[in-house]
Amino acid sequence: MPPDDGPSDEQLASRAATGDRHALDALLDRHAQRVYALCVRIVGNREDALDATQEALVAITRGIGRFSGASAFTTWLYRVATNAALDEVRRRSRRPVPADILPERPTETSMESRVDDQLLIDAALREVPIDFRAALVLRDLADLDYAQIGAILDIPAGTVRSRIARGRAALARALSGAQHAGRTSEPSEPR
Repeated sequence: MPPDDGPSDEQLASRAATGDRHALDALLDRHAQRVYALCVRIVGNREDALDATQEALVAITRGIGRFSGASAFTTWLYRVATNAALDEVRRRSRRPVPADILPERPTETSMESRVDDQLLIDAALREVPIDFRAALVLRDLADLDYAQIGAILDIPAGTVRSRIARGRAALARALSGAQHAGRTSEPSEPR
């Protein structure tokens, strides 16, 4: 988000397109965490998400001159970041992937419980097919509307709705399976 008295994303992008390195740095600093958050949810792995984030930031730097201003800068940014994340998923699918091991459930406290829940959600999200996951992350994490998601993924709004619905259903199934697995692996209490 731009500071109340600072330049907007579009103003910074315009200046960056003309070679203003400070404007580009400000723009990248402003959105780097958002790009990473999007990438980690799509890719499902922190190390690969860092690679995707780096690729996205490089693509933004190289392509800033192509930002036309026809849509919000963040829409363009999300498209670049989503494409970098999807490219990383495709690259990763061509190499061996180690099995992820879920951490043991910590002793229940408020913060630990929230962290544990987030780990379960992230693990379940990795089970959602990538096309559905990308639409779901753009809607629920980035809070974009269907038209923006359609523009980013280059698909019609109806397809976006369908992918989000199917993604949420797949996520619910994965979460249900993870919670069931967690209950069955815990020792039963003595009677």
